[in-house]
Amino acid sequence: MAVPPEGTPCWADAMFTDVEGAKAFYGDVLGWTFGAASSEYGDYTQAYADGKAAAAVVPPMPGQESPTAWCLYLASDDVEATARKIRENGGEVLMEPMQVGDFGSMVLARDPGGVVFGVWQGGTHEGFEARGERGSYCWAEVFTREPEKSDAFFPAVFPYRTKEMESPDHVDFRVFQLGEDPVLGRMRMTDEFPPEVPPHINVYFAVDDCDAAVGRATARGGVLRWGPMDTPFGRFASLSDPQGAAFSVIDMSRTEGEMPRMTDV
Repeated sequence: MAVPPEGTPCWADAMFTDVEGAKAFYGDVLGWTFGAASSEYGDYTQAYADGKAAAAVVPPMPGQESPTAWCLYLASDDVEATARKIRENGGEVLMEPMQVGDFGSMVLARDPGGVVFGVWQGGTHEGFEARGERGSYCWAEVFTREPEKSDAFFPAVFPYRTKEMESPDHVDFRVFQLGEDPVLGRMRMTDEFPPEVPPHINVYFAVDDCDAAVGRATARGGVLRWGPMDTPFGRFASLSDPQGAAFSVIDMSRTEGEMPRMTDV
């Protein structure tokens, strides 16, 4: 598998107090299967979609208490250099560059508006083995109450071009691109978001039937936040799992309406 270009979303994982509960939930909702827990790396457990690496779940470290959330990792050619760029542009390095065996190296960081994300320099583990297929990662969006900070930060750290979506509803939405390829969205959090919801990156997983996936999620204790909704990109819904991690599901085969116009920023 080719190494993804710098700034490409390349992996996702989440910490769960109840790892077995998370495995049962996502196994049912997304069809994931799971490998053996790696005790050497904190019982890190990889998830597979149709046999391809899709994400991972892990219990919190002893004494580590933080809200459950999905963390998206962006590819880097040099995590040390990326960590410097993060600091130089007003971000915060939460976990210094760390070698993870021969799998690769990682950094955890926060942008100036409070959005937590990861950076991954692949070794033997290059990241997602599938994209856009059933149960696999397909898209992500930065949700922030301070979009001007994210808009300045991410293109300064990664080689992104920025485009703005023209919306008759005045939705404040931008897309970060690598060349001509859109790789990450940015959405302003409005007053519709309760104040206790922190800035975050919302990860989308592909499904064959959005409504059926929502039904499976809510039957297992997940909470429907928005949708299901038809868009030019597919029919999607946003949910929280029973432990509070936000995520979205999308059926990209079911589209409706014209693609919005994007203009350079």
